[in-house]
Amino acid sequence: MTTPLLVLTTLPDRPSAERLAAALVEARAAACVSILGACASTYRWQGKIETAEEIPLLIKTTQAAYARLEAIVRAQHPYELPEIVAVPVSGGLSAYIQWMAQETTLPDEE
Repeated sequence: MTTPLLVLTTLPDRPSAERLAAALVEARAAACVSILGACASTYRWQGKIETAEEIPLLIKTTQAAYARLEAIVRAQHPYELPEIVAVPVSGGLSAYIQWMAQETTLPDEE
């Protein structure tokens, strides 16, 4: 079984978050994308401290689908440098992890 991942990113608004979530699931780069409520992010960018309201996404995928996921995020994300952080999942409900693997496998990979 391929390694499950939880990938984190943020978008500037809900419509762009919804578009990206749909694109990731449609391409089987993610099994599920949870769109969270707006949050305030504080960060240093180009030498200045910035604060922005952002929409976090929790993207459930696998290591095997990660390259496809990253390519889609980079192509569709409006930020110059999008947050893309992949965290390996060390455990979880076996049936859910198996479902993640099935949903991120392209038909020609089966």
